[in-house]
Amino acid sequence: MFDRILVPTDGSGPANAALEYAGELAAAEQVTVHVLYVVDPYADPDDTDDPLANSRDWAGETGSPVIEEVETGEPREAILESAAEHDVDAIVMGTRGRRGVGRLLLGSVTEAVVRDADVPVLVVRGAPEVRRPYPIETIVVPTDGSAYADVAVEHALAIASHHDATVHFLSIVDVTPAGVEDRNDLRLERLEHSARQVVDDGLEKAESEGVTAERAVKYGSTHRKIRTYTDDVDADLVVMGTHGRSGLDRLLLGSVTERVLRTATTPVLTVRAASEE
Repeated sequence: MFDRILVPTDGSGPANAALEYAGELAAAEQVTVHVLYVVDPYADPDDTDDPLANSRDWAGETGSPVIEEVETGEPREAILESAAEHDVDAIVMGTRGRRGVGRLLLGSVTEAVVRDADVPVLVVRGAPEVRRPYPIETIVVPTDGSAYADVAVEHALAIASHHDATVHFLSIVDVTPAGVEDRNDLRLERLEHSARQVVDDGLEKAESEGVTAERAVKYGSTHRKIRTYTDDVDADLVVMGTHGRSGLDRLLLGSVTERVLRTATTPVLTVRAASEE
């Protein structure tokens, strides 16, 4: 799945959740783990005597190479620079959950890394209800048929092929903002037709690659339906596409992505399409 992963940590519970998951991934796949601790330049020196001590408990028993790094500076920049320097395949980050995120992984930092990283970002929420099984058996891909969602589909199919997992293509007719109540409304019919076409296209791609797949069209609030459907099928991973530096995909508006990342009961892999610049 990956050869080298970067795990930023600040020693908090959410960061440890990401480290634990990264450790399971590394043990199963024998990937190289780069553990990065970003030091606040204004922090008390006594707080940074051995900032990676706790990290060794999570990543040190994987049997895989573990490379430790301590950097001082702004977290977003340090994370992105480290990812580029070590040519990692993915960044694994933890979030606190519904009420916010860790001091290193502030919402703005997480969003910035998800938006700006040139590699996939695997976000793991540190909460008791979060399922983090590995290997992966069930993957959910929310898709709207955009080029950015297509990138997520490609990654999901590659992961599914590697794990012999099942992919669920999920398209959501978000009627809430439009206030559509009449199911015979022509606009709703067009939305439904488009949603069905999107999941059918995903199913066709999966079949062409020999991947087992399911399809679903749901109605309602996008982030809530992603959460509900993920729970219903006991998914092990959600894969979502992002626009990149210029913003987030129309399916994955900032508020939707943030809510999914903060409430998901499974790890969420975000992938960015190539820049159009």
